[in-house]
Amino acid sequence: MKQLLQNMRNGKIEIKDIPVTQPSKGFVLVQTAYSLVSAGTERTMADFAGKSLVEKAASRPDLVKMVVEKARREGIVSTFESAMNRLDLPMYPGYSSAGRVAAVGADVSGFQVGDRVACGGGNYAVHAEYATVPKNLLVKLPDNVSYEEAAFATLGAVGMHGFRLASPQLNETVLVIGLGLLGLMTIQIAKAAGCKVMGIDISNDRVELARQLGCQACPRDEIESAVMAFTRGRGFDHILICAGSKDNDTIELAAELCRDRGTVIAIGAVGLEIPRKPFYNKEISFRVSRSYGPGRYDPEYEEKGQDYPIGFVRWTEGRNMEGFIDLLSANLIQVAPLITHRIPIEQGERAYDLIKGKIDEPCLGVLLEYPLPEAGSAPQQTPVQLKKSAPPAAVNLGVIGAGNYANATFLPILKSNTEGSLRLISIVSKNGASAREAADKFGFEKVDVSAEALLSDPEINAVTILNRHNLHSPMTVTALQNQKHVYCEKPLALDVDSLRNVIQAQRENPDPILMVGYNRRFSPLAQKLKDFLSECGEPLAMHYTVNAGYIPPAHWVQDSEIGGGRIIGECCHMIDFLIFLTGALPDQVSAVALPNNGIYRDDNVSLQLKFQDGSIGTINYLANGDKAYPKERIEVFSSGNIAVLNDFRSLETWKHGSRSQTKSSMRTDKGHSASWQAFVQSILNGGAAPIPADQLFAVSLTSLAALESLRSNDLVKIPQWDEI
Repeated sequence: MKQLLQNMRNGKIEIKDIPVTQPSKGFVLVQTAYSLVSAGTERTMADFAGKSLVEKAASRPDLVKMVVEKARREGIVSTFESAMNRLDLPMYPGYSSAGRVAAVGADVSGFQVGDRVACGGGNYAVHAEYATVPKNLLVKLPDNVSYEEAAFATLGAVGMHGFRLASPQLNETVLVIGLGLLGLMTIQIAKAAGCKVMGIDISNDRVELARQLGCQACPRDEIESAVMAFTRGRGFDHILICAGSKDNDTIELAAELCRDRGTVIAIGAVGLEIPRKPFYNKEISFRVSRSYGPGRYDPEYEEKGQDYPIGFVRWTEGRNMEGFIDLLSANLIQVAPLITHRIPIEQGERAYDLIKGKIDEPCLGVLLEYPLPEAGSAPQQTPVQLKKSAPPAAVNLGVIGAGNYANATFLPILKSNTEGSLRLISIVSKNGASAREAADKFGFEKVDVSAEALLSDPEINAVTILNRHNLHSPMTVTALQNQKHVYCEKPLALDVDSLRNVIQAQRENPDPILMVGYNRRFSPLAQKLKDFLSECGEPLAMHYTVNAGYIPPAHWVQDSEIGGGRIIGECCHMIDFLIFLTGALPDQVSAVALPNNGIYRDDNVSLQLKFQDGSIGTINYLANGDKAYPKERIEVFSSGNIAVLNDFRSLETWKHGSRSQTKSSMRTDKGHSASWQAFVQSILNGGAAPIPADQLFAVSLTSLAALESLRSNDLVKIPQWDEI
């Protein structure tokens, strides 16, 4: 299929061939007929993407501050590479479309193949021939609503939500400031609700179009003289700002025209330096409208399909879309007169030239149109071949996952191809667009959306698993059973049963190398620390402090079923590092946590570990710190020696009264590249896995035992991997 993508670094628009995915649980695959190009949101993003690095920095000082803080912690080179890789990630524009259901995922009721639907949601209703959309962001279409009209439903829901926030009553006066696409729909919504509505704009053409739609409107410079007669001298009850402007003129105008104790709602992106005096004197209520309504940005609603009870939340984003479609069906709102352009998806770049003003044509409603043949079966999952297959190599690699970690950290490592021994065959992601972008950037032969196809591909003899945590163990099992070497990003498993399946697969298939991305032990300074401790001859006392940073409880990493939480999903790195330093396995663990207080999710924890050789270790994993402070600090005491490793950038050691220091000022090296190279060398040389199996499995067992200790408030003995 064809999809429109935009590069964040240079703003370039491209139409690329992307493999079509099948809908997962709670999602529906829709064959798109039309998608709406938002002249506001998408132009803003396109303008930002097209800026130079200096211009980007000037427009987002908050991001510059984050980059500076990261450079202080991790070094200039590492930070620059990370920032550039992040900018190279594509954007997937589009959030309002309409089409026909092509396939229905599990746990979806009320929709079937062939249904005509309106689709909503950023990253869902994208500009593509096919889109996978969650069930709560789909609305069935009446026969008298066309695909063209329905493509406006999500933007219409933005107007619906902003209007509802004002809580207007019958016959109250409403002013809509800004008669662009959003304003022209919002003014019709207010009129349909029985309000006396007026619209203003600086464009006489937009004012005239509003009048043609049956609404009262006047130019911006005439509103002061019109307001008294229109509102009987009282001022407007409600003012809905649909304009997009960085200056503060609009908000000041709203205060001037609003009645005493009236309401101002900012729906568009405007300057928000609210002047105190007029807002105070009139006691004006002011609110910023958030997108399409309740449910937006809530993964429980959007991704997992958990609807809000109608008795508590009458108008969700999905029900706002539904309400807008009802208004279209009843002919209370017209959108056909707003359509100025219909552009085939193959010419999608022209649509962006229009909304950015590069083409000197007036535009308002710009639709991308797609071929929509007669209804049939869902398209088959087939890879997109990007280049001719290379000859077989020692390592014929398939990669599963093309998210932030893959693009920013792991995939750049593959550029250092070990003497031509690495062949990049296929990269897979549920989001075919992200896989396609990574494939183009790093040189894979083909791109796909089917992990199953990759895991069974006879050409592939090594697999890297970089997707969400809950998929690691089943994919590792399948890969081992298919005699493929596995490099799995942490964690290996989220529960004992899943870990047991991996252990069993490894026992039954001992030849493939099994590696987990516990990269810190491969860091140059970690190796130097290990050498220093090797002469101690006594058990170690270790203290590992992690300033991990805050992750919201709703993030997928915190979800026990998907990410496993931060003890299993992230603290495993620290557990492995202590195992590496001691060379011994932990046999018991105790865990305590700070209260969550509705803010955290058991991610301010202290783990106490005792090892089989008598060593002890404390891991303080904390989410409540300041980002400006270094992220990781390891202190080790043994037989009169002390070592301190700071953020894998400096190592200080004290021995026999003397101090030495090794420091890297330009880069933090946490061993990502060395970890991968060790895996490749194990395959090339036919040697043992870089991390012994008993240590790999002990990390997962210790993480799970720590979680059990946290819940039971008791010391937990850690089972051995050959005992489960």
